[in-house]
This record gives sequence, structure tokens and C-alpha cells, in this order.
Amino acid sequence: MYKYKKVKNGNLASWNDRYILSLDNHVEIVEALADFCRKKNILAGNILGIGAVSEATFRFLDPATLKYVDKTFTEQMEITNLTGNISEKDGEPYLHIHLTCSRRDYTCIGGHLLSARINGACELLVDDFSMTDVGRVKDSETGLNLYDFGDGMGLLSRFTKK
Repeated sequence: MYKYKKVKNGNLASWNDRYILSLDNHVEIVEALADFCRKKNILAGNILGIGAVSEATFRFLDPATLKYVDKTFTEQMEITNLTGNISEKDGEPYLHIHLTCSRRDYTCIGGHLLSARINGACELLVDDFSMTDVGRVKDSETGLNLYDFGDGMGLLSRFTKK
């Protein structure tokens, strides 16, 4: 599904881990990233990447109705930017990813990523903010799962998980 390498951090005072990932051709990006975060127990962090996809499904929240609208694009596209964050919801990694893709005619589409299938390559950087307690809580006004910085107890669960 992917190959990865942990990057040595030159700053000895840093407590963040950084990983370089290369996702296998034809895998689904969100599925592969979620698997990696579960296996590495990454519950806070950020994601950056580039690559190419043959299909991408985006989600848009209509703020007037608080209803989601999903749209799938099935064509070869270059990932000009993949950016997102990792937090924790219900004890699992929660990925919030946005993707911008360029089309054959050089126009771009993008938004909140639901899924995307790699066709070519996908190269990512994942930063693990392992000592940070960041969860998600549903906000009744916006309908979104917003950051919840909690009381610090989330950290304990990371070190006591079996």
C-alpha cells in the first residue's frame, strides 16, 4: 500500500517525527494515510503531498443548509497540492485533507477530499505531533467537526494503548 522512511530531525530539541511516504500506484489516498496513521499511532499532525490521480471525490458543505454535496471527477489529473491535518476522533486518526488537482486543460479543481485513486505516483510528508492533544467535536452551529484541545488526558491514552 505504501513505503515510508522516518526522517532524522536535525533539531535535538524537537519532539516531532517526520515521515516521507510513497504510496503504491492505484491505491486510495485516504485509506492508505489512515492505515499509516493507525499503525504509527499518529493522532495529531499534518500532511503535505503531490502526485497524480485518475479519480477524486470532493465534498462541499453548504453553510445555508448544513448539507454536504459530493462530486466525483474521473479523469487523469496532477495533484498540485495535497494538504491536511491529523487529529483524533473516537480514539482513531481523523484526517482532514484538501486536494487541488490540475486537469489536461490546465484548469484546477479541488476541495475537501473524500477519496482519490492514485494513477502514477503520490509522495507525501507526514509530521507527527505526538505530544499534542488534539481531538474533534461536532459544532452545532456549523455542523463541522472542529478542533477540541481537551484537557491533556488524550496524551495518556497514547502511552497506555496496547
